[in-house]
Amino acid sequence: MTNDPLVVGVDFGTLSGRAVVVRVRDGAELGSAVHDYAHGVLERALPGGRPLPPDWALQVPSDYVDVLRHAVPKALEAAGVDAADVIGIGTDFTACTMVPTTADGTPLNELPQFADHPHAYVKLWKHHAAQPQADRINDLAEQRKEPWLPRYGGLISSEWEFAKGLQLLEEAPEVYAAMEHWVEAADWIVWQLTGTYVRNECTAGYKGIRQDGAYPSPEFLKGLNPDFERFVEDKLDHPLGALGDRAGSLTAEAAAWTGLREGIAVAVGNVDAHVTAPAARAVEPGVMVAIMGTSTCHVMNGAELRNVPGMCGVVDGGIVPGLYGYEAGQSGVGDIFGWFVQHGVPPEYHERARERGIGVHELLTELAAAQEIGEHGLIALDWHSGNRSVLVDHELSGVIVGQTLATRAEDTYRALLEATAYGTRMIIDTFTDAGVPVTELVIAGGLVKNELLMQIYADVTDLPLSVIDSEQGPALGSAMHAAVAAGAYPDIVAAAAAMGKVRRGVYQPIPGNVEAYERLFVEYQELHDYFGRGANEVMHRLKVLRRKAVEGKNAR
Repeated sequence: MTNDPLVVGVDFGTLSGRAVVVRVRDGAELGSAVHDYAHGVLERALPGGRPLPPDWALQVPSDYVDVLRHAVPKALEAAGVDAADVIGIGTDFTACTMVPTTADGTPLNELPQFADHPHAYVKLWKHHAAQPQADRINDLAEQRKEPWLPRYGGLISSEWEFAKGLQLLEEAPEVYAAMEHWVEAADWIVWQLTGTYVRNECTAGYKGIRQDGAYPSPEFLKGLNPDFERFVEDKLDHPLGALGDRAGSLTAEAAAWTGLREGIAVAVGNVDAHVTAPAARAVEPGVMVAIMGTSTCHVMNGAELRNVPGMCGVVDGGIVPGLYGYEAGQSGVGDIFGWFVQHGVPPEYHERARERGIGVHELLTELAAAQEIGEHGLIALDWHSGNRSVLVDHELSGVIVGQTLATRAEDTYRALLEATAYGTRMIIDTFTDAGVPVTELVIAGGLVKNELLMQIYADVTDLPLSVIDSEQGPALGSAMHAAVAAGAYPDIVAAAAAMGKVRRGVYQPIPGNVEAYERLFVEYQELHDYFGRGANEVMHRLKVLRRKAVEGKNAR
């Protein structure tokens, strides 16, 4: 080994996995590679063709192993380094993404008897078909005044471990009976690397309703379904590993996949958003990090414990030791922009973009940037994938108000950009009102490249926007945790000081824009509360009608 030790970080996203090779002493990113999942997201049908109901989102776990086989060796090659210098590997995942497995970690979809069963596959974070189970969890928890409920803003999401597990039990009891472990994908991939199953504290706290050392009681679970009483004991509970701890050593098999040395440190698994905070040096209270991609996750540290309505959770040490880690989020952001470009933009725009050698997103952004604030006459709600925070309701759906025959694609596109900024503003205001003030917003993720979007966020939130100085924030954060696991730094705060990267105050709110957006935000709030807080349940009724129609069609 040379005097310059290296670490590898691997970020498992929604559509692909990204690996980056990082120098331990200063966080320099020496090489990276991306590998797309062969099966992508299964939303309409299984690989064999079996149709899926609405609101399902599944994945194939072997796609994750392929990232280790392809992206890690390519990243090492791109870096031009000797794999012998790598002292550790760390990983992160989208959450809550769940894998039903046998006792030895084999995913159930890999068993012949379950190869064509939807419930045997990975349930991706944006699998929202467990909303009825989430509603029952919330209702019973409220009735029983469960002490853990306020730690999650008063509502448990359909995206999380318990709702998805209850759906599995009730819709596929034979799959549930065969399942020995209900595993977060963040832990499953570490299991593949080390041969050892270690459950990480982060997802256990945020997605697994573990607070003050305990999960929901058997009595509570029995109240949901008598057969769910032993869910924690039989399917979920497992020894925990702290963030930055060494989960184990790289096995010979995993070393062959990755091209790394057998025996190097493998860090405890983590969540993409949470590892990004130290990568952006956001380890102090008041600094909120928005990791913007297909969805947005908002994380920040606080010195005191507060109950924030609609937050995804607060966990002691959930991001860095000694502080309370808070999480909120938006279920759809980049997904919404992508949906509109794919399904709502006339062919002439695509042709114009091709002629100029740019993407449709770039063309629409350019056209939208030429508008005055409010010129398009639109207000949109950013709920095309439901609402994660602060309403925690995935039965909600998108709305665009103000369209006329004069409305053009760039008008709608800008309105959708603004809607996601308003959604973030709702989250920030809710945190501030609850006694967790937000003083700075740090942006990470692929959408940071859109300068118009960044300025809109600064103007709508009236906050300075800093930008992570890395195109691979989660992967960098995972690499930093690998450095801690390998003993190169005593904790993640020290690693952040040496390896983290951020450009402060890149976007500043423009006073005139702030004033203009304040008027529009009032309109957004009215729509938000009208459709989201019970005044009009039309979105819920439409979801019910849609499910019945699709079920009837699939049954024919």
